Order: sequence, then C-alpha cells, then structure tokens
Amino acid sequence: MFLTQTTQNVFDALLALTYPQSCSLCGASVERRSFGIVCEACWSKSRILSPDDQVCWKCGVPSAGKKLHQNLKASRCGRCESQPFTAARACGVYEGALRESILWLKRQPHVPQHLVSLLVAVGKRDPISLSSRVVPVPLHRNRIKQRGFNQAQVLARILAKSLDLPLDEVSLVRVGQYDKHRAGLDSKGRRDSVSGAFTIQHPRLVEGEDILLVDDVFTTGATAAACAEVLMTAGARNVFVVTVARPAW
Repeated sequence: MFLTQTTQNVFDALLALTYPQSCSLCGASVERRSFGIVCEACWSKSRILSPDDQVCWKCGVPSAGKKLHQNLKASRCGRCESQPFTAARACGVYEGALRESILWLKRQPHVPQHLVSLLVAVGKRDPISLSSRVVPVPLHRNRIKQRGFNQAQVLARILAKSLDLPLDEVSLVRVGQYDKHRAGLDSKGRRDSVSGAFTIQHPRLVEGEDILLVDDVFTTGATAAACAEVLMTAGARNVFVVTVARPAW
C-alpha cells in the first residue's frame, strides 16, 4: 500500500512538472492529479458530508445546526415528504471543488480518483447500501448527441463496479425532449419540465429491486422524483438516490 501511494505521489509530481495545471478555483498548481482540476487546499475547504453530519433522512439536505434526532429515520426536513424516492444522499454541498468537478464532468467523461472515493463511500452508507441494482438518470438522445456522453451514466458505471452491483442502463429511458434552460427555473418549473419525461421499457428488470438511482446534482429533487415515480410504479421496492452534490437549503 505504501509503495502504491509513493508511486502515485511520484507520478503526480512528474505530471505536475511536465504538464502543469492550475486549480480552476484559486489558480494554484494542482500537484495531485487524483484531485482533478481543483487543488488539495480548495478541496479541503469544500463541504463534504460525513456519516456524522445531520441530514434529513429522506432527501439528505444538511440541517442547520440542529441536534440529531435519537431516531435517525425520524430526522426530516418536512419539505420532501411527498417525493416518491426512499432516500437521497450526496457527497457534499454544491459549491467549491464539488461544483467545479461537476461542471468539468459535463464537458468530459472523467471522474478524478478523489471524487470516486467520495462517491463510493456514500454508496456504502445506510440506507444506500441496501441497493440491489444501479440505474443512471438518462439523458434525452438529443442531449447525448450534443454532449457525446451521459455524465450520470459515467458515475453509475463507477458505482456499479465498486459496489459489485448490476448496472441497468436500459430500463429507465427519457422520452421527453430536454430543456436547455432548466437552471433558471423554480421548483415548480423544474417539476413541470420533467413531468412525463421518463418511462420504463423493461419493468421486469426493476420489479422487486432496491434501485440505486445515480445523477450528478440533486437540486430540487424534481428529476429524482420523476424517475422514482416511474420506477416505483413499475414495481421497484425502493429508490435510493446518490449524487455528487446538492444545495445546502
């Protein structure tokens, strides 16, 4: 293990010397390529959620300094009760290094090792660890043609391999045309934009399964809810959601 880490450190140092890269946040040199396009110092300032952080048991939103409820499953924010997924978790808050990493992932299909480690750690925590099948949030075919890949699919493949779970890329499909301007929509607008956008084409694959639904960002939960609704209607037992980041509201 020591030799492996030492070899990686030497490799990172050689890369930094031969192909210098500046941190996309502070401009400092990125000396460890396992951190991607953000330096280690900026990563250390980002809010990564640990198993000890208080979050809403259902949607995973970090609480604002409230004491943990003795029954963790009873710790609820009160704003997500109507959403059909079972529980959602994220690596951390959508800011700093996580935000930059997600924006970069939308441009090229590479996930730095540090982010892989964070993502896999979330996948191994309760209740996410109960998952039996990994399903990525699908993109509309027009968006895939435009971008060349689906970032949620990239993340889902990593989780499926690391958690030794079957990867299902065919059951959940997007049939609604993508919306280029969802970033400016409020919660209702986001819900409306994905209403009827997803369908299940292989219901027997999801029936009775505990689905691990994977996406890059959990914003209002509209996309996760729309996907969870059709998965549950098709017979899924639970839908657990994992994303790289989510807002702190």
